[in-house]
Amino acid sequence: MTTWKRTERAVAALLDGQRVPVSGRSRGDAPDIEHPILSIEVKHRQTIPVWLLEAMKQAKAASRDGQVPVAIIHHHGARHDDNLCVVRLVSLATLVAAKPEVAE
Repeated sequence: MTTWKRTERAVAALLDGQRVPVSGRSRGDAPDIEHPILSIEVKHRQTIPVWLLEAMKQAKAASRDGQVPVAIIHHHGARHDDNLCVVRLVSLATLVAAKPEVAE
Protein backbone atom coordinates (compact mmCIF):
# COMPACT_ATOMS: atom_id res chain seq x y z
CA MET A 1 0.00 0.00 0.00
CA THR A 2 1.35 3.44 -0.88
CA THR A 3 2.19 6.07 1.73
CA TRP A 4 -0.51 8.45 0.49
CA LYS A 5 -3.17 5.73 0.79
CA ARG A 6 -2.07 5.02 4.36
CA THR A 7 -2.11 8.75 5.09
CA GLU A 8 -5.65 9.15 3.71
CA ARG A 9 -6.86 6.14 5.73
CA ALA A 10 -5.26 7.48 8.93
CA VAL A 11 -6.84 10.91 8.43
CA ALA A 12 -10.23 9.34 7.68
CA ALA A 13 -10.02 7.27 10.86
CA LEU A 14 -9.16 10.30 13.02
CA LEU A 15 -12.06 12.32 11.61
CA ASP A 16 -14.54 9.44 11.50
CA GLY A 17 -14.74 9.63 7.71
CA GLN A 18 -14.36 7.14 4.87
CA ARG A 19 -11.54 7.18 2.31
CA VAL A 20 -12.83 7.39 -1.27
CA PRO A 21 -10.72 5.13 -3.53
CA VAL A 22 -9.14 6.83 -6.54
CA SER A 23 -11.11 4.46 -8.78
CA GLY A 24 -14.29 5.93 -7.32
CA ARG A 25 -13.61 9.53 -8.29
CA SER A 26 -12.28 11.94 -10.87
CA ARG A 27 -10.15 14.97 -10.02
CA GLY A 28 -12.42 17.50 -8.36
CA ASP A 29 -15.65 15.50 -8.37
CA ALA A 30 -15.25 13.93 -4.91
CA PRO A 31 -13.04 14.55 -1.88
CA ASP A 32 -10.28 12.17 -0.76
CA ILE A 33 -12.36 11.46 2.35
CA GLU A 34 -16.13 11.30 2.58
CA HIS A 35 -17.39 13.10 5.69
CA PRO A 36 -20.79 14.51 6.71
CA ILE A 37 -19.59 18.10 7.38
CA LEU A 38 -16.10 18.38 5.81
CA SER A 39 -14.82 18.17 2.25
CA ILE A 40 -11.37 16.69 2.87
CA GLU A 41 -8.49 16.76 0.41
CA VAL A 42 -5.27 15.18 1.74
CA LYS A 43 -1.87 16.25 0.43
CA HIS A 44 1.12 14.13 1.41
CA ARG A 45 4.55 15.77 1.08
CA GLN A 46 8.09 14.84 2.11
CA THR A 47 8.43 18.16 3.96
CA ILE A 48 6.28 21.03 5.18
CA PRO A 49 7.63 24.58 4.80
CA VAL A 50 9.57 25.65 7.90
CA TRP A 51 7.72 28.98 8.10
CA LEU A 52 4.41 27.12 8.35
CA LEU A 53 5.71 24.82 11.09
CA GLU A 54 7.01 27.89 12.94
CA ALA A 55 3.62 29.61 12.67
CA MET A 56 1.94 26.58 14.25
CA LYS A 57 4.66 26.38 16.91
CA GLN A 58 4.00 30.02 17.83
CA ALA A 59 0.23 29.49 17.91
CA LYS A 60 0.63 26.42 20.13
CA ALA A 61 3.04 28.21 22.50
CA ALA A 62 0.62 31.13 22.85
CA SER A 63 -2.52 29.00 23.41
CA ARG A 64 -4.03 29.02 26.90
CA ASP A 65 -6.79 27.16 28.73
CA GLY A 66 -7.77 24.71 25.99
CA GLN A 67 -7.53 27.20 23.10
CA VAL A 68 -7.03 25.60 19.69
CA PRO A 69 -3.78 26.73 18.04
CA VAL A 70 -4.50 28.10 14.55
CA ALA A 71 -2.26 29.68 11.91
CA ILE A 72 -4.02 31.93 9.41
CA ILE A 73 -2.32 32.19 6.02
CA HIS A 74 -3.07 35.38 4.10
CA HIS A 75 -2.08 35.95 0.47
CA HIS A 76 -1.22 39.61 -0.11
CA GLY A 77 -4.02 41.26 -2.06
CA ALA A 78 -6.51 38.45 -1.43
CA ARG A 79 -9.80 38.83 0.41
CA HIS A 80 -9.52 37.94 4.09
CA ASP A 81 -12.46 35.55 3.93
CA ASP A 82 -10.37 33.50 1.48
CA ASN A 83 -7.45 33.15 3.93
CA LEU A 84 -6.38 29.62 4.75
CA CYS A 85 -6.66 28.24 8.25
CA VAL A 86 -4.10 25.69 9.45
CA VAL A 87 -4.97 23.64 12.50
CA ARG A 88 -3.44 20.45 13.87
CA LEU A 89 -5.40 17.35 12.85
CA VAL A 90 -5.97 16.29 16.46
CA SER A 91 -7.55 19.71 17.17
CA LEU A 92 -9.79 19.44 14.12
CA ALA A 93 -10.86 15.95 15.18
CA THR A 94 -11.81 17.29 18.62
CA LEU A 95 -13.79 20.17 17.11
CA VAL A 96 -15.58 17.89 14.65
CA ALA A 97 -16.46 15.45 17.43
CA ALA A 98 -18.11 18.34 19.30
CA LYS A 99 -20.28 18.84 16.16
CA PRO A 100 -20.22 22.66 16.02
CA GLU A 101 -22.51 24.49 13.63
CA VAL A 102 -20.84 24.81 10.24
CA ALA A 103 -20.60 28.19 8.49
CA GLU A 104 -20.21 28.34 4.71
